[in-house]
Amino acid sequence: MAVDQLDTRILRLLLEQPRTSVREYARTLGVARGTLQARLDRLERDGVITGAAPSLSPAALGHPVLAFVHIEVTQGHLADVADELAGVPEIIEAHSITGGGDLLARAVARDAAHLEDVVQQLNRLPGVVRTRTEVALRERVPHRLLPLVEAIGRSTAPGPGRDPVRGGQASPLR
Repeated sequence: MAVDQLDTRILRLLLEQPRTSVREYARTLGVARGTLQARLDRLERDGVITGAAPSLSPAALGHPVLAFVHIEVTQGHLADVADELAGVPEIIEAHSITGGGDLLARAVARDAAHLEDVVQQLNRLPGVVRTRTEVALRERVPHRLLPLVEAIGRSTAPGPGRDPVRGGQASPLR
């Protein structure tokens, strides 16, 4: 889906000021409320905006240890293991991957001993062959999407001699 300059500005506001009203967003952007609402609806329908839940901190919830767990799975049991991972509260994200392992899970824990317990629980799941765990020491680049949104918005921005409506070359004046 193409994200234009107005979409980029809308997404920036949503990321920077998530608790602002649609009316206030429209005023800030200088567009009609109906225009903004139609854009938001399209961005949701197209899967660009996937939710409006608050961002929570596992560390503030008493789980400051973050680890990445590579999980090797018995052939044919990937979906079963993934379903089991969904039942482990300390697994906050998991992806099937290529390379060393079949799944990569992001796990949180209260401390090193708790992390060991979580990893041992994963090792006992039916279909898990082995795990390899890497503990994160410090976050260097926090989860972010705004630079990507802005780069996409810049790539779709009309340049000199470009038709802003059709995206192609502007028609010469006749």
